[in-house]
Amino acid sequence: MNLDSHRTQLVLTALAASAVTAGLFSAYHEHVKRKRRRTLDQDILRSLAGSSKRRGTRNTEGSEDDEHHEVHIGGSSNSSDVPIEYDEELIREQLARNYAFFGEEGMAKIRKSSVVVVGCGGVGSWAAVMLARSGISKIRLVDFDQVTLSSLNRHATATLSDVGTPKVKCIERVLKQISRVVEVEACIDIWRKESGGDLLAGADWVIDAIDNITTKVDLLKYCHENNIKVFSSMGSGAKCDPTRVQISDISLTLYDPLARSVRRRLRLEGISSGIPVVYSTEVPGDVKLLPLPEEEFQKGNVKELGVFDDFRVRILPVLGPLPAIFGLNIATYVLCELAEKPIPNPLPVKSRKKFNERLSRDLQKREEKFLGRQINKLPLDEDDLGLIFDDLYRGRSARPPYPVPERPALVRWDPTEPLSLMNCVAFEFTDAEKHLKECLLEKKRPEEVWGEEVAEVVRRRREEARRVVEWVM
Repeated sequence: MNLDSHRTQLVLTALAASAVTAGLFSAYHEHVKRKRRRTLDQDILRSLAGSSKRRGTRNTEGSEDDEHHEVHIGGSSNSSDVPIEYDEELIREQLARNYAFFGEEGMAKIRKSSVVVVGCGGVGSWAAVMLARSGISKIRLVDFDQVTLSSLNRHATATLSDVGTPKVKCIERVLKQISRVVEVEACIDIWRKESGGDLLAGADWVIDAIDNITTKVDLLKYCHENNIKVFSSMGSGAKCDPTRVQISDISLTLYDPLARSVRRRLRLEGISSGIPVVYSTEVPGDVKLLPLPEEEFQKGNVKELGVFDDFRVRILPVLGPLPAIFGLNIATYVLCELAEKPIPNPLPVKSRKKFNERLSRDLQKREEKFLGRQINKLPLDEDDLGLIFDDLYRGRSARPPYPVPERPALVRWDPTEPLSLMNCVAFEFTDAEKHLKECLLEKKRPEEVWGEEVAEVVRRRREEARRVVEWVM
């Protein structure tokens, strides 16, 4: 290359000019971006400082107190009024991980969607927070209740300064701090079937996180009949095992007393399936319902939650993380549905249908031999048998050294009692056949055949089964 040539010098000059121009453009865009971020940071700091000052001087009257709990970051949270400092570029940066997961098309659907959350306690508040963090543009919150001190162990947004204020206002404040583009409508109201249509207007999805069983059933029925997509939360109280939480259709729920009661009432209304729910298959341990003070009986009907006679839902023991897990399950499901990337095959906790069917067939044969006649149906269904083997006997034989059976089998324990959850034991197949022969047909006492150690194991399992019956039935 001849550097003295005029043509070469022109080319080099052009290349240098292009590089300088590109560098200037890049530097300018980086400067503008940094300036916008600094402005946003300053807006947030000013808003938070103003919020703290307002809290320090807040009035004890309800209406003024609510105003002092609202934080406005850089103006209105409505997308039409978003300040110029927080433009589409920053919105997309905030939602970058969601864009990477759902893609442009999926996120476009999420960002134009509207979700109504009915019930804003431990479950509903966590669902609402994650929907706002994920780009939902419109969220309507419906709840009449206020934050109490006991709410703080499970609520997603409530703090000590929120005690005594409406739950929906507490959530609204935090959602606006999370997102500059979410439009939040806080409705301090009870959903009623007579007038509830207005609160659900425009919803792409409805989240049912209601505690009261009558209102829950009314809401699910209304949504089902009006073709409104609804996701329902079942009972998260008195549970502690996160591995038992799962998503399924309402028709496939097991062991959850709230789900059982809701399912029965919906069937009476002609609805047997088609409603996704989150629930837990966990059976109760030693957790007890708290006693109901006398003054609670003075407030009205104490049988609001039909599956727990004489108890209101607010006195159920609740381990804080469980409602959060329920709410996060709901938000995940709804977001995937809105983006049209549905969860392809939710894995049920109980997925041993064929295994349970075999247990049922073998048990029925033993019962027929014991009774001396053919029977059409066992008093225990396949889910009950799965509960006995998997949950009560932990998938092991009742006989020491308690191995995992190569060919599991169930058999009636005491021939003088009817077959039930409390009178059915897990054995290896050969031991079950021995029990049938010696205990059921030859009428020997089980304790004589198997010894006191096995009898003690069975007694403990019978007590667990009794608690299950009280809990579920």
